[in-house]
Amino acid sequence: MVKNTRGRGRGRTASGAPNPVDIHVGARVRLRRTLLGMSQEKLGEAIGLTFQQVQKYERGANRVGASRLYDLSRVLEVPVSFFFDDMPDEISSKSVHERREMSESPDPFDNDPMNRRETLELVRAYYRITDPNQRKKIFELVKSMGALQGTDSDQK
Repeated sequence: MVKNTRGRGRGRTASGAPNPVDIHVGARVRLRRTLLGMSQEKLGEAIGLTFQQVQKYERGANRVGASRLYDLSRVLEVPVSFFFDDMPDEISSKSVHERREMSESPDPFDNDPMNRRETLELVRAYYRITDPNQRKKIFELVKSMGALQGTDSDQK
């Protein structure tokens, strides 16, 4: 019989860290909640949780069950599959056993620009622009500036 010690239970890595899939799902909950401009408290109220429980889901510290994932998808107005979209290959390509054995390497989500508050604020501000022509022009401007940055760094 396997002894289940705190922090090393089901869904945890060998080191006791949260499962990378749970961290990814939590990050997607946070992304969508923030894009909607919803507080953790409001989300918690909508699904019958405290904001502290929502925080734990968003960090991957607590696992999200199927019924709770369904509730989240309804409140956040996305399909359940949204929470698994854009999962890095280093997570999705590993077996259950390999994910559990992953060491405490740097969190792959720390460097993901989609998890930065700046990105979320930019996207929210972009969608507050009501004129579709202005929005398209801004989109094209940002794309061209990004392309210029890419060619500038190539020449250095």
